[in-house]
Amino acid sequence: MKKGNATRPPAITDRLIRAVCERLEQNKRVRRAMPTWGRIHIDRQLPFLCVYRRPVRGSDAGAERLVTSEAAYLTAAGTGSLQEGLTKLVRSIAESMVAQYGAFLLLEVWSGDASDSDSENADDTHTPRFRIVAPKDKNVGALVNTFDEALSRIAVSKRTAEAIIRRTQRCCPKNYAPILPEDVARKLGCRTLGLEVRPVYRGESGEVFPAVLRELRHGLSQALGQTFYKFARTQTTHRPGHYRVLGRRAVVKAVWEVDRQLAEVSDSFDFLLQVTPTNSEEARREFQKNRCEVPPVFQYRPFPADPVVLKRRLFGAPVERVEDPALSLLLRQKQDELDRQITMLSDVNTRRFAYGSLQLFGGVEDDLKRLADQLLYRLPPRMREESKSGHLNAEAFAERAREEVAYYKSRCPQFDAGVQVRDDIASGLMVSRGSLLIGKHTRIPASRVEPLLQHEVGTHVLTYFNGRAQPFRQLYSGLAGYEAFQEGLAVLSEYLVGGLSRPRLRLLAARVLATRHMTDGATFVDTYRELHGLYGFDPRTAFTVAMRIYRGGGLTKDAVYLRGLCQMLEYFANKGDIGPLLVGKIAADHVPIVRELQWRKVLCDPPLRPRYMESPDALSRLEDVRKGMTAIDLIDGRSR
Repeated sequence: MKKGNATRPPAITDRLIRAVCERLEQNKRVRRAMPTWGRIHIDRQLPFLCVYRRPVRGSDAGAERLVTSEAAYLTAAGTGSLQEGLTKLVRSIAESMVAQYGAFLLLEVWSGDASDSDSENADDTHTPRFRIVAPKDKNVGALVNTFDEALSRIAVSKRTAEAIIRRTQRCCPKNYAPILPEDVARKLGCRTLGLEVRPVYRGESGEVFPAVLRELRHGLSQALGQTFYKFARTQTTHRPGHYRVLGRRAVVKAVWEVDRQLAEVSDSFDFLLQVTPTNSEEARREFQKNRCEVPPVFQYRPFPADPVVLKRRLFGAPVERVEDPALSLLLRQKQDELDRQITMLSDVNTRRFAYGSLQLFGGVEDDLKRLADQLLYRLPPRMREESKSGHLNAEAFAERAREEVAYYKSRCPQFDAGVQVRDDIASGLMVSRGSLLIGKHTRIPASRVEPLLQHEVGTHVLTYFNGRAQPFRQLYSGLAGYEAFQEGLAVLSEYLVGGLSRPRLRLLAARVLATRHMTDGATFVDTYRELHGLYGFDPRTAFTVAMRIYRGGGLTKDAVYLRGLCQMLEYFANKGDIGPLLVGKIAADHVPIVRELQWRKVLCDPPLRPRYMESPDALSRLEDVRKGMTAIDLIDGRSR
């Protein structure tokens, strides 16, 4: 056997370095595997790079994911044979970006020891702790302070992080040579920083705690973004308008795969339609025939899928492969919500259904109940909608709805919403997958036509089609927990067009109290008697409200209308912008994430705005709302 024929370890070749730099010079995305292990991902031309080197010996599970959230990162094996090539690659990237921006920041991240003798609480291995390693250079003083403050705001499992600063010329892990020696970096115009992270996301035997790691990554990503923003604004020619602008724009294949699989599961059933009785009119007549003393028996559509198969498909979506913390959070939340919905639909007409509803929609908190009590006290019973101009039946209202759809379609040809009159839903309105469904027995006072059009078409249908214009299907099917904010916007739209009447507010308050009665153990008959006898609702309205609350076995969703209205009033009083609310169907907690994704150009501007936003009267009312209004103030239409 000839000597010297042993296989040489892979190296970082000049060809790889040229390919990376050529794409960067053209402002194209770089995503390539590194020799032996690792990856280089650079979204576009950016004045920074995060690096992680995996130790040669021992396990360092989870640590590489501390940098993979960023728009520009490099992970590589820490073998000595790669050092020369790694230095050459990073130097070439730095040279290219310094030519573009005038300066460049190299940040290396590594995991430290779980216990730390420098810490005041060395025995506490669960509190997140960061050590910023920075050179003795006054040019990075302000930058390090920004980094320190941002890291100190991180909290994991309700433990606030500790951060300390260590000054040294070697901004790298122990037993490693710097990727760029300080003198070389200085000549290039490159600043170097290091960050040691206590591995609170790992157990003593090396197992990773996924939930802790996700929470840490989310907080660290924000801190890094704020630091990169400070560097870009103060030391480069780049002038991003917000630190979110420096985030990832490219979406990896795993995101599209998860989004598609979750959407397919979501599209395989319509939750609200499934829990809407098909025999509401027959049940009401039977209830009246029995002198309102026997609870009605409701019938439902058969579930069109096998729950076991649906859940197998649902949890086959590889959410763990999504690197982006913001997108990972949205997709995981939706996966959890779909799981609970499928369980609820399996539990229709059982006691378990109500428990699932409490998990999905919550109950009625004391503050919300007090508000509902106030509204019913302030608004006299037996109130009726103004009907001087008569009523519209289902077909007449459908025609008006089609005119409204035509208006939006003239501005966006993709707005192809359907309008159907159905005999298998209760008298009333509902939106299902972008189509407006109208109960055959529906009669609507003329004064309520415009506000209901803005509620159903101008909000629910519009956000469905705006969501379809986005790259993610979840935005039209609805992000997890979107109902309260969506219904709040829809009810507010009624006020903006001058149609949020006193009887309408009474009805929303009644739904809250009926929900509270149900969760407190009242029967259908008890709740009906309260609504009709105590609060003065007519028999049909009292029955309809009770039916909506007790359907399926107990659905607490109807409390979200008044709760969502309160959220919406607070949102606009706090200078909230309507723009993020129109991107799709989102919850209040999702507004910062939607803004982030808009800054990063992952989401586009919504193609449609509600028709009422062109009305001077509606805009004037919106300004009143911005001055601060409560639901009580809406009775008289006054701001504080």
